Amino acid sequence: MDKNAIAVSFGLVLRDLRKDAGLSQEQLGFEAGLQRNYISELELGQKQPSVTTLFKLSKALKVKPEKFAKLIANNLSTNQPQS
Repeated sequence: MDKNAIAVSFGLVLRDLRKDAGLSQEQLGFEAGLQRNYISELELGQKQPSVTTLFKLSKALKVKPEKFAKLIANNLSTNQPQS
């Protein structure tokens, strides 16, 4: 599994969860104690979050970290190239 694929899947899931919560990147950053530009980089798959960041985002989005991780895993499995 490619490190970049994980970052991209994380970003897609983060964006979906943020939009479902009705939050802008700036609002999510404020709620999670993170910078808006960092949220943007995460959503674009340019940065990978630490476990601490995952927990901050989960709390701000009112989603359990394990659900967040499961959504990322599901995204990865549905977007894997067939061999």
